[in-house]
Amino acid sequence: QVQVAESGGGLVQTGGSLTLSCTASISVFNRYSMGWYRQAPGKERELVAQMWSYGSPNYADSVKGRFTLSRDNAKKMATLQMNSLRTDGTAVYYCNVGFLGEDYWGQGTQVTVSA
Repeated sequence: QVQVAESGGGLVQTGGSLTLSCTASISVFNRYSMGWYRQAPGKERELVAQMWSYGSPNYADSVKGRFTLSRDNAKKMATLQMNSLRTDGTAVYYCNVGFLGEDYWGQGTQVTVSA
């Protein structure tokens, strides 16, 4: 059974930084897309950033220039560096691992940005 685990959430002030990490127990990790989504209270889940093993990450317009997604295939890990956080970044952040209809989610990690 594939397991996806997130870590690194927490409370930070506006303008601060947090790093989220995601690991996945998948044998052919480099085949899969890695992505981060978030869901704020009362809102739908939205894509934050996503990338394949090769090529550049895709970012939501709201986080471009502030967030950086990277992955380490050897460690089966993806990292989301979040800088210049704003209060609209308060949400539960979920890691997603996907490939050709296979879709795996972590349980989520809370990020709270205070004013």
